[in-house]
Amino acid sequence: METQQSVMGKTPSTTGTSASTAATTPKTAERRGSRRCKITQLMRIRPSDPEKEHFEDLRGTLSVSRSGVFFQSSEPLYEIGMRLFVTLPYSQDPMSMNREYLAEVVRRDPLPTGMFGIGLKILMEMGMQQPVMNDGWSTRR
Repeated sequence: METQQSVMGKTPSTTGTSASTAATTPKTAERRGSRRCKITQLMRIRPSDPEKEHFEDLRGTLSVSRSGVFFQSSEPLYEIGMRLFVTLPYSQDPMSMNREYLAEVVRRDPLPTGMFGIGLKILMEMGMQQPVMNDGWSTRR
């Protein structure tokens, strides 16, 4: 009888594989550099190019990694190669610590629901967005 350790250390045998198993095996290597986490965080997205039509999209993420984000949107103006400002996580709370990033659209999939699956590659961090507080003290001398 095999122990659990010996079973876990075995590599799967390639002999006797059926055609259906081979058909489900991906033919291309994984291109992602870091693992994805299926978490939902609110983000604010807007074009960085002033020549592009302006929009502001508030969406929840479907999956996030160190270098990218995937989400669904009904906004049709996303284009592959488009540069965006992404605030993630986004909150309107004046004490929140919003971080802004420069990102690029690398994926745009039309979905059966009429929405689009959008994949973004994070290019660089722009910095923290400081909350704007108007308490009266900043204008007094």
